[in-house]
Amino acid sequence: MADRDKAVVEAERPGSLEEIAAQIQSCRRCPIGCNGTRAVAGEGPERARLMIVGEQPGDVEERLGRPFVGPAGRLLRSHLEDVGIDEGRAYVTNAVKHFKFVPRGKRRLHQSPTAGEIDACRWWVESERRIVRPRLVLALGASAARGMLGKAVGVQKARGAPLALEDGAELWVSTHPSYLLRLRDEGRALEEERFAADLCKVAGRLAELG
Repeated sequence: MADRDKAVVEAERPGSLEEIAAQIQSCRRCPIGCNGTRAVAGEGPERARLMIVGEQPGDVEERLGRPFVGPAGRLLRSHLEDVGIDEGRAYVTNAVKHFKFVPRGKRRLHQSPTAGEIDACRWWVESERRIVRPRLVLALGASAARGMLGKAVGVQKARGAPLALEDGAELWVSTHPSYLLRLRDEGRALEEERFAADLCKVAGRLAELG
């Protein structure tokens, strides 16, 4: 993209989190925005040191209009508390702002967004990050990682160590808590230990940054 085109794009970006929350409601950049659901904006301090990014709002989140308030969110908050990360001081959002689903009777079943849909929504999550300016970004799952980097990322390969973002922030990648909820018995216990270890590293890095 030419420098002039980049300047035009930057000038068009929303100037506040409130503007983003309002504008995503009418976003039709991808098919998910046309499915009749309401977009879910991020929540948290405007100058949070930590930004937590999930995949997309789920059924509960779409109904309530808030990120991470369903079962996966409750599991996440439990783990954050265990490692000493204050959720209230983090900015929490999703890589995709609308809920993608397939209807099954009265239920709405989660459907993963495509790479193209994630890339289309990067405009919004990048705009959030430019306003919040976090020191650390925790991407939960491959969709969230792609939303941060603009390319496919293997969670198991990337987890455990920081990746540099272009503005100097550190990206940390882990699994999405909804993945943990789908596991059973020993498999879930093992993956929860790995998830907790990832969050411990993020908590430690936050402490180092002061």
